Amino acid sequence: MTHRICALLVALPLAACAPEASAPPDHAHHHHHGGGPLVHRFENAAAWAKQFDDPARDAWQKPTEVVKALGLAPGMKVADLGAGTGYFLPHLARAVGPSGKVLGLDIEADMVRYMNERAKREGLANVEARVVPMDGPGLAPGSVDRVLVVDTWHHIPERAAYAAKLREALAPGGAVFVVDFKREAQHGPPPEHRLSPEQVMDELRKGGLVPTVVDVGLPDQYVVAGRRP
Repeated sequence: MTHRICALLVALPLAACAPEASAPPDHAHHHHHGGGPLVHRFENAAAWAKQFDDPARDAWQKPTEVVKALGLAPGMKVADLGAGTGYFLPHLARAVGPSGKVLGLDIEADMVRYMNERAKREGLANVEARVVPMDGPGLAPGSVDRVLVVDTWHHIPERAAYAAKLREALAPGGAVFVVDFKREAQHGPPPEHRLSPEQVMDELRKGGLVPTVVDVGLPDQYVVAGRRP
């Protein structure tokens, strides 16, 4: 893994592959996990927030279009897996409305602290952030309508098994949406760590989900949906 930030294992903060990204001094720690790529740990949320929530990100991440593709309706419950500093949370919170619920999930306690403070600061009463384990989303069976996984899927070690856990967490009619980097993207993880949409579809299928590619028009990323049958 290069020094250009990409990783967090299960919970890569969402903008971790933003352009011009480099680790703030003294805050990025390297770990190996299960033979996977060298990764940064994002233990200091405030140090990363400027990068992950840079307004310039909107141009390539297109959060409005991504959230629209999820097909959210008022009252739904949605989980943002690997939510980092909570870049997508305000968009998701608006989409599900006051009667809905948004869960920001991350393995880093400091990111979760930051997200909960952000929710209070921005008046997002329907948002709650939680620390989750490395090997699963920590969601009750049938408890969520949608799961959004942005720039995180390629760092999950046992993806088919993880997909099965996500399937169990989905309510009837629910779906997982994986947003990750195209092979030819100008930024993101090194090419050897990127996954093709076909590979993601295969992993979701092995987890018992019905996968499709969703055209959201993102310049650097693809979107694969896995629906609960």
